[in-house]
Amino acid sequence: MRNVLAVVLGLCSLCVATRAQVTAIKAGRLIDPDSGTVLSNQVILVKGGKIDAIGTGLTIPAGANVIDLSGKTVLPGLVDCHTHLADGVRVNDPFLQLKKTAAQVALESVPNARATLESGFTTVRDVGAYRALNDVALRDAIANGYIAGPRMFVAGAYVTITGGAGAMTGMAPDVRLPWDLHYGEADGPWEVRQVIRKLAHDGADHIKILSSGAVLTYGSNPNSQEFTPEELQAAVDEASHFGLRVEAHAHSPAGIKNAIRAGVASIEHATMIDDEGLTLAKAHGTYLDMDIYDEECIQEDSRAGTMPKEFLQHDAELGQFQRERFRQAVKAGVKMSFGTDAGVCAYGTGARQFAFMVKYGMTPMQAIQSATSSAADLLGRSNELGSLKPGKYADVIAVSGDPLQDIRILEHVEFVMKDGKVWKQ
Repeated sequence: MRNVLAVVLGLCSLCVATRAQVTAIKAGRLIDPDSGTVLSNQVILVKGGKIDAIGTGLTIPAGANVIDLSGKTVLPGLVDCHTHLADGVRVNDPFLQLKKTAAQVALESVPNARATLESGFTTVRDVGAYRALNDVALRDAIANGYIAGPRMFVAGAYVTITGGAGAMTGMAPDVRLPWDLHYGEADGPWEVRQVIRKLAHDGADHIKILSSGAVLTYGSNPNSQEFTPEELQAAVDEASHFGLRVEAHAHSPAGIKNAIRAGVASIEHATMIDDEGLTLAKAHGTYLDMDIYDEECIQEDSRAGTMPKEFLQHDAELGQFQRERFRQAVKAGVKMSFGTDAGVCAYGTGARQFAFMVKYGMTPMQAIQSATSSAADLLGRSNELGSLKPGKYADVIAVSGDPLQDIRILEHVEFVMKDGKVWKQ
């Protein structure tokens, strides 16, 4: 009899534990990016880190943990498709990386991850670090629960030509860099393939290739073309063998169009995209990931005297030009995702870009979609991210007020849940 009683008590304890795993969120207003609509009085049931059910009038299980957001606007966790979280303390000069070990830089990156998460970005596509594979380590530390941060999909290293936009440049010719500061350099299609094979082996989730010069690189020219069409095509083809997508850094018209024709998933920056480039992007279904806010931070650093003069020369007049091309891209109906180049501006401030996206042509809903459903599509993760639907990750944020009336409300996220765990309330 005692054995039977023990079994019954054990089963009852299991029932209680199961009930305790359920969280019920009462959402007064819920933005659904998939449909572009706002739903009222929704209940979201969360179980095992994922959304179990969502709808009006759902029965809340007895013993569930209830979170009342009935007075707030609820959205899916935001996605930033262009971050650099693993570069340590935000600095303007890449040379400062040479004064620290890779371990120092990695540990300095821990606050970057937390600030990003607490600002409402529960997922990021991190597109490279100066120290190769530091982003892989940061991703894994977050995934293992060692530190707080967003879900990370990482590039591992920049794939760049020797001395190119993604290289550590500007030193004397006899200076020899450690392996992790020139890991991704490649010249010719077969070297590009070799680097991508290394990245796939070392844990990269996607590939970042640089098709033009850069603003924040010594000795670079944003107007230039770097990798050839053949090298870009080799990158996309080789990455596809590992199921990896490729994004291309590109400022110049030629660099942009070469990368689109090669089949990349997105163009990063797309600063000087011309009308032909817009037509190509729309025809190929290529996303433009345009960081139109960070010019504010570059100019602020210029006034403070903390930005290298060479970088400011590269940047001259490009910021406003990029914003006008953003406006044209929106009018043309090109696919657009949300990317901030986090690290150029302070970590945790990425939501400031929403207001600029609206200023330069997007509706508030389109801006929100760029950081939710569109971003999930770019990552190939629409079945997991980008909206609040059964089976998807329980990534939930909330704000006071209506971001469809004032998009800047998203700069003040008050509630953050990732994988069913509350990180900010």
